[in-house]
Amino acid sequence: MNRRRQSIIHQQQKAQRHSSNTDAYAFFNLLTGPDLFDRVDSLLPCHRERQFPPTETLSMFMAQALSADRSCQKAVNDMAVKQMLGGLRPCSTHTGGYCRARQRLPVEMVSRLLRSTGSMISAYSAKAWRWMGRPVKLVDGTTVSMPDTAANQTAYPQSRGQKPGLGFPICRMVGLICLSSGAVLDAALGRFRGKGRDEQTLLRSMLDTLDSGDVLMGDAYYATYFLLYELQRRGIDGVFEQYGARRRSTDFELGKHLGACDHLIALEKPRNRPSWMSQAYFEKVPEKLEIRELKTGGKILVTTLLCPNQTPKAALKALYKDRWHVELDLRNLKSTMGLEMSSCKTLVA
Repeated sequence: MNRRRQSIIHQQQKAQRHSSNTDAYAFFNLLTGPDLFDRVDSLLPCHRERQFPPTETLSMFMAQALSADRSCQKAVNDMAVKQMLGGLRPCSTHTGGYCRARQRLPVEMVSRLLRSTGSMISAYSAKAWRWMGRPVKLVDGTTVSMPDTAANQTAYPQSRGQKPGLGFPICRMVGLICLSSGAVLDAALGRFRGKGRDEQTLLRSMLDTLDSGDVLMGDAYYATYFLLYELQRRGIDGVFEQYGARRRSTDFELGKHLGACDHLIALEKPRNRPSWMSQAYFEKVPEKLEIRELKTGGKILVTTLLCPNQTPKAALKALYKDRWHVELDLRNLKSTMGLEMSSCKTLVA
């Protein structure tokens, strides 16, 4: 087992230990510590000094999410005990104030903190773990089930294959993960089904998280004309598995030959404008897009890395083998956070 993989396993085990032993005070000390204080302070909403101010509420909420008993009552009881042990006047053990304080937490505050901490963790990872000196970001989707309440069914309907009353609401989640560190850089939530709720749509909402010079890697859901163009426009390279319909028609005798089962081809712009795209943007997209297709490891890859001398086929094969880390990282996070089944009775759609 190489050193990088050993380090990742060590980080996962460390995260599991922390998650099982972390309380609201520990999170509060982290959020108000020197590394995060300025970031947190800049994101705080306008608020009055209440029994549960935003930073303390967020600390309690994070501890509650990692607790085996995720009830609001336990979260409030634990805080009251901690305050009493610290010589402070304990808060009320009624849950109403805490629940209302949770509802006042801006979703954007939590999202921006996620992006900030992910960026910090990624920046601390060893430069030697980069691929050919470049940071690689992984994208993948997963789903989370949630309690079968009317609010959840309205916001996140269950699969059509399940009869009413026999299934659970399902939330689709797409994450961007740093290959070097395993840190979550961003995440987007949406319905499991319905127009505009696919993984491509959720990824487009997170493209600003990527930086020029990054390499984005994903499975066959992402190898589309408009995404490849947008990545090139932003100075980002993409490496994806070719999607089914295109894979079946791939002919390596066409285009510019680069090597065995390796060529450059010009894709033609789709005739129809997607419903999510403005007419002005559609007109700016070029009529043709040069991309590279190569067959390696039993898969056909499509990439914007066009030069075989700078990015040899063997290097791309080795890189794509690491794509499975995103599935392991998402699975590990879901297991550590207990997210196979969300405990929230209402989620923001």
